[in-house]
Amino acid sequence: MITSVFNKSKPINFVIVFFITLLAFSVANLKPFFEAASIGIFLEKTAWFIICYFTILLFNFIVVKNNLTKNNHYQILLFGLFFLMLPQCSVNGNILMANIFILLGLRRLLSLRTQTNIKKKLFDTAFWFALAVLCYFWAVLFFILIFATLLLYTDNRLKNWIIPFVGLATVLIISICWSSIFYNNFFEIFKISTSLSYNYSDYNTSQYLIAITLMFSFGIWASIFYVKLVEKKKKAYRPSFKIIFIVALIAFVTVILAPKKNGSEFLFLFAPLAIIIGNYIESIKEKWFKELFLAVLILVPFVLLML
Repeated sequence: MITSVFNKSKPINFVIVFFITLLAFSVANLKPFFEAASIGIFLEKTAWFIICYFTILLFNFIVVKNNLTKNNHYQILLFGLFFLMLPQCSVNGNILMANIFILLGLRRLLSLRTQTNIKKKLFDTAFWFALAVLCYFWAVLFFILIFATLLLYTDNRLKNWIIPFVGLATVLIISICWSSIFYNNFFEIFKISTSLSYNYSDYNTSQYLIAITLMFSFGIWASIFYVKLVEKKKKAYRPSFKIIFIVALIAFVTVILAPKKNGSEFLFLFAPLAIIIGNYIESIKEKWFKELFLAVLILVPFVLLML
């Protein structure tokens, strides 16, 4: 029943995910809104919601464009459900913007599969990742992804290894110019927190413990099968699937290092985890188990709302 709705690409699926995202956003933002209700706050919250939903649409575009799943919408359903599990992810504007920049960079990086306009794509990727760092410092870890991708494609051309630094330098120069014009200080814009924290006491609530346990247990289980599935993919597409797995590992490290453990840091994990779990759901042969697996993922976020 559930799988029959999302196992094909249908417009209704976007509507369903829209309302799931709206519910998640409302849970996290209604209370702050009512505490300081105004037209300005309403427009600001509306803008952030649009950004949340745009993130899902951008993610879906990347998945479809690079054939990271079959012709279904499990991935956007999972992304929406992750938002509902951890609605705090819709509150931190810096992380929301950093995640969009990372997805934009990932889109260019995955397009290296065609082996055309390589230099431009590497520059664009570094440019987007550098913008992400301006929003959230620990997004700097995603630069590892650029060089890991070059290794996957066994690219030994020195120019291609230098170009990402050119993209980074471009953002640096533009930022300095912007800061000097608008803040009258060359480095004001770079005053971002570089701290980290290993204090996980904030996760010691029923909502966090259940949500994190579900995401990691299902994610690890699906990853075991995902690694095997990668070897069955066409040779041209294997690097793309390996890149997604590396993204998941980097996002996991980002969660560990996050200076504020308020749940929003898990947003970086949503995209790779949705792809990995989505591929696993596709591979399940027993229909009853596929229905049960997906039903748990759907029911748990709604149960968490009542805790």
